[in-house]
Amino acid sequence: MWKRLSSLANPLCRSAISSHICPAPQRLKSVAKLQTHCPASPSWNLFGAFNNGQRAYSTQMAMKPPGTLLALNDLRDNKGARQKKKRKGRGIGSGKGKTAGRGHKGQKARGTMKFGFEGGQTPLRRRLPKRGFKNPFSLTFQPVGLGKIAWLINAGKIDSSELITMKTLKDTGAIGKQIKDGVRLMGRGAEKIQWPIHLEVSRVTARAKAAVEATGGSVRRVYYNKLGFKALLKPEWFEKKGRLLPKAARPPPKQRDKVDSIGRLPAPTKPIPFLPEEQNATCSTDAPVTS
Repeated sequence: MWKRLSSLANPLCRSAISSHICPAPQRLKSVAKLQTHCPASPSWNLFGAFNNGQRAYSTQMAMKPPGTLLALNDLRDNKGARQKKKRKGRGIGSGKGKTAGRGHKGQKARGTMKFGFEGGQTPLRRRLPKRGFKNPFSLTFQPVGLGKIAWLINAGKIDSSELITMKTLKDTGAIGKQIKDGVRLMGRGAEKIQWPIHLEVSRVTARAKAAVEATGGSVRRVYYNKLGFKALLKPEWFEKKGRLLPKAARPPPKQRDKVDSIGRLPAPTKPIPFLPEEQNATCSTDAPVTS
């Protein structure tokens, strides 16, 4: 019975929508009238087409010229969404012919000039005074406090029995993703460190180092260049590109007294114990100068 009703209703609805004589509102009324006569069926569409393998009429397409169906090839851009390229020098009827919008004579009509040229007067870049400078050797370290590291250890995200590297801090969320030149260990929350921990960072403050060493731990300042620091934080990038991890680079002369050793690749898991001469050297550099 349903198959017979659908076969009878489909041509009736199509003829009501595609009629050239009745206007659009009347066609919609006839479609609604036909729908009231047709029993409720899961395959019945409001606009007379059936969903099982046939294209359906839409409300907007029903208001358009008769016989129009909703399909992918009917989709169009909004008016003014695409504009044609302006063609210069193609006749006076285009509005951009002859001089092509450059006007008559003069340097601007005949050719180009240096960027920032203002006809001979002092250009803006020379009228404004200079302010400061940009140091090409400046380094930006992301700070992290001992209190945050202690909280992550208590939460079980960091294993205090292993070496805590800058990769460990990044993977556990102790520091953000935008790390430029390294990590600086700060003394905020130093009273929360109650057990020995071993860290490798770029820089460390005197308060943080004293707090870590008071519990039996150690802090080592390691040097990584740009490529080595990327290999430490993202070793999977080199594996994806099919490249080998780079060798650890030595620090430049101006930074040799600010680091304890060269960084290791890949990320180490065991700390390097300080030798007695290294311990004496670090104590002498950290000692305050008295005059």
